[in-house]
Amino acid sequence: MRSLPLLRRRGVTAGLTCALLFAAACAGPASAAPPVRSPLASEVHPVVEDDGLALTPPMGFNNWNSTHCRPEFNETMVKGIADIFIAKGLKEAGYEYVNLDDCWALPQRDADGKLVPDPDRFPNGIKAVADYVHSKGLKFGIYTSAGTKTCDRIGFPGGLGHEYSDARQFADWGVDYLKYDNCYNQGVDAKKRYTTMRDALKATGRPMVFSICEWGENKPWEWASDVGHLWRTTGDINDSWGSTLAIMKKNLPLHAYAKPGNWNDPDMLEVGNGGMTDTEYRTQFSMWSIMAAPLLIGSDLRQADDKTFEILGNREVIAVDQDPLGKQGEVISSEAGRWVVAKEMADGSRVVALFNEADRPQRIATTASDVGLPQSRGYRMRDLWKHTDAGIADTIAATVPAHGTVLIRLWADRDSKSYPPALEAGQTRAWFAEADVPAEMSTTVTNHGRRKADSVSVDLTGPAGWTIVSASRTVAEALSTGKTLRTKWRVKAPAGTRPGAYDLTLSVAHRSPEGVRLVQQEPVAANIVVLPPQGVSSLSATPWLSASNGWGPVEKDLSVGESAPGDGRPLTIGGTRYTKGLGVHAPSVVEYYLGGECSSFSAMVGLDDETGVRGTAGFEVWADGRRIAATGVLTNVMPAQQLSAGVSGAETLRLVVTDGGDGMSYDHADWADATLVC
Repeated sequence: MRSLPLLRRRGVTAGLTCALLFAAACAGPASAAPPVRSPLASEVHPVVEDDGLALTPPMGFNNWNSTHCRPEFNETMVKGIADIFIAKGLKEAGYEYVNLDDCWALPQRDADGKLVPDPDRFPNGIKAVADYVHSKGLKFGIYTSAGTKTCDRIGFPGGLGHEYSDARQFADWGVDYLKYDNCYNQGVDAKKRYTTMRDALKATGRPMVFSICEWGENKPWEWASDVGHLWRTTGDINDSWGSTLAIMKKNLPLHAYAKPGNWNDPDMLEVGNGGMTDTEYRTQFSMWSIMAAPLLIGSDLRQADDKTFEILGNREVIAVDQDPLGKQGEVISSEAGRWVVAKEMADGSRVVALFNEADRPQRIATTASDVGLPQSRGYRMRDLWKHTDAGIADTIAATVPAHGTVLIRLWADRDSKSYPPALEAGQTRAWFAEADVPAEMSTTVTNHGRRKADSVSVDLTGPAGWTIVSASRTVAEALSTGKTLRTKWRVKAPAGTRPGAYDLTLSVAHRSPEGVRLVQQEPVAANIVVLPPQGVSSLSATPWLSASNGWGPVEKDLSVGESAPGDGRPLTIGGTRYTKGLGVHAPSVVEYYLGGECSSFSAMVGLDDETGVRGTAGFEVWADGRRIAATGVLTNVMPAQQLSAGVSGAETLRLVVTDGGDGMSYDHADWADATLVC
């Protein structure tokens, strides 16, 4: 899915979209010229369900997320990616497909109806590129659409009506993987379109992984197990936390449909593209792996930094994704943004993701029995990001950073006492303070191991210039199973420290019974804030604690517009313009610090007029983790609604916009005239 869905999300007026850009796609089956039809699946080549392909989720590269149709997408880039797969050890780690996305062809077929590679991008043709990729011991993939055109604005030739001819070309070029998109589909039944291409691919005699990319619109997980090897479950991802989170939530419930040869596909990896933090990228890689999702790198590896390669090359996490049992992880719990997801592995172990959806650290806990392990006198616990082992009695717990994931693997192990005890360390609650004002912070260290931890000590450090002094004990002679060391600290940021989130480090040291000194370090979040002004103030003039958006940045006094900052329009709901407020795109969360100083919040809310007649969203107001006001689902045809709430005594305010339950297309939402009374 490419330009058409991007416009669907971003809110170009539907009528203008249809009239000027996508007339064929928008006209519908009644008015569209019927496509030339190829033989249907029922007429030729009965399906062979187990073809031995994609027995584990495909791993590789796709250029779209980093290049789209820009000039740098060309033969040199593709060959360069293949070289990097070898040089950086990605091939050895399991990555094997180097895939082209849209814009590789000319806009017109030749006189014989054949696809023509763009001679500027691929002067030596597609086969030469495929041969180069194959020479590296890798596999080669290509893209087209199950419609009359592909999804880029130019609209390159699609495969509808040309399935057998195109499949033959792909086979002759040495293609090993086909991504088949969904634009300009003329209203033809999805199952027929994708089944026809399946049979065309099989008719070539060349094994090709078949990736169904119809965005989950027709629930392919219910019918495509004998059609394709993987199917998209959602619309396109973009390089933002809001998009990644929304896609994750849609894909997680589909665990029952994943198995060897058939995979739920939540779209490509954004790791390394720059729109998220390293913590968020580790979460995407962790959660995609526990969901047994395809791992297709979406960043330009020629420009990637060491941290990107470290994330993409984590073989212990890759092993979770590539486990031959082929099970997708299941949600064990998800209360208040504290997710526990567990995946059964072929060796009987369990991989557990402790994922924190919230914008501040949270403690997340479960037990070995809850995640499906048999009763045992103890368990071995392996942290797949820290690459450390520990022994636990039963409890699995960690204080997880905002948007972070702790990924661990567990085995029932009667000899778990041979491992160091698992120590859970972190802060007890979110910490907020003004610069140059000391405030108390509390931390805990708890022993979840079967054996005691001796000579336990803690230390808290921060950025240069910060003052951190312990206000209670920092050592314990020993911590037996279940016991906790609690420490209070006086923390002060220097005058002039800008508002925002800062990282502190909690270091925990203890001695094993063998006399080995062990040290672990955990992140601690410190938020420097400014109290909101007294009286009535516009929220758009108040600095937020955090902001996440489903598309583009949160805008102040403008609609969300496209993907760049400041590219929106005046906030307009139902024909009424507003000079102040926030422009967001579902799913969105914007959080503010109130410090108990405010009494009420109010805004006019609704879908911005720039999205035309589509879009749904729900508006919610939360105070200190409790929802205190909500609208229900609103649509573009509804006028602005007033949403007000009392916030007396609240430390934080969260403004949440949901996608209305139907995906994030066109969901440009406005918090117009948003005000606080303090």
